[in-house]
Amino acid sequence: MKAGTSTACLYPELLEKALAELMENGIKTAEIFVNTHCEVMPEFTEMLADIISRNGAECAAYHPYTCPIEPMMFFSGYDRRVKDMLDYHKYYFEAMNRLGARIFVLHGNMNVVAVNEDFYFEIFSELADAAASFGITVAQENVARCQSHSLDFMKHMSAALGDRAKFVLDIKQAVRAHEDPFEIARTLGNRIIHVHMSDNNASSDCLAPGTGTFDIYGLLKELYLRGFDGAVITELYRNNFGSVFDLINSCRYIENIIKRIESEKIKL
Repeated sequence: MKAGTSTACLYPELLEKALAELMENGIKTAEIFVNTHCEVMPEFTEMLADIISRNGAECAAYHPYTCPIEPMMFFSGYDRRVKDMLDYHKYYFEAMNRLGARIFVLHGNMNVVAVNEDFYFEIFSELADAAASFGITVAQENVARCQSHSLDFMKHMSAALGDRAKFVLDIKQAVRAHEDPFEIARTLGNRIIHVHMSDNNASSDCLAPGTGTFDIYGLLKELYLRGFDGAVITELYRNNFGSVFDLINSCRYIENIIKRIESEKIKL
C-alpha cells in the first residue's frame, strides 16, 4: 500500500500548479484529475509527466473531466454517442500512458436516470476492453449520486463481470450514501484496487485524514487482509482543509498507518 493525494483537493488551482505544489512538498503518489480538454492533450500531458519525473514521483490514477456527461454519452441508449465517447476516451488512455497511470476512475450513470444493470455492465465492459488495449484498468467508483452508490449494485457488478469488475472505494461517498465502508471492503475484497480516503465525524462527512473519528487503521487493515496493495489517495474538497500542509500531514498520517499494518504481518 502507498499513500498519496489527488490534485482535485486544490481545485480550482490550475492542474499543473496543483501537481507541482503537492510534489514539491513531498507527495510521491498522486491521482491526477483533469479539468478540461486541453489538459488531456500530449503537450500538456508531457508537462505533467516532467513534473512527476523531476520529483521522483508517480501518477497512480487518472480522473476524467467528462464524468458529468457519462450518463448521456454512455447510458442513454444512443449507440453513436457510445462510439464517440469510447473514441474520445482514447485521448485519456494515451495521456495515462505518458503519465504512467494505470487506473482510470469511472463515476458512471446517475441515480435519476438509472438504467438496467445488465445494460450498464455491458457498457462498462466495452470501456474496460478499450482501456485494456492501452494497458489500463477501468475502476468503478462508488458515488452517492450515481447508480454505483450502493453495495448491492457493486455486488451485482462483481457477480456479472467477475475479475473484470474493479472498484475505487471512496469513503466520503459511502458515508453520504449511508453505506458502511467496512462492509464494502469485506464484500468486494481484492476487487477494490484504489481508495479515495477522507475522515469524518458526527458533524462532517468529509474531513482531512487524521482530523476526525473514522477508523482509518481498521479500514486499511480490512483491505490489506484481502490483498489490497494499491494507493490510498487523500481526496477532499477545498473547504475541507486549510493549506497544502494539511494535505501533507494527512498523507504522512496514512503512511504511518500503512507502515504499522505492514509491520504487524496480520493474517485473515
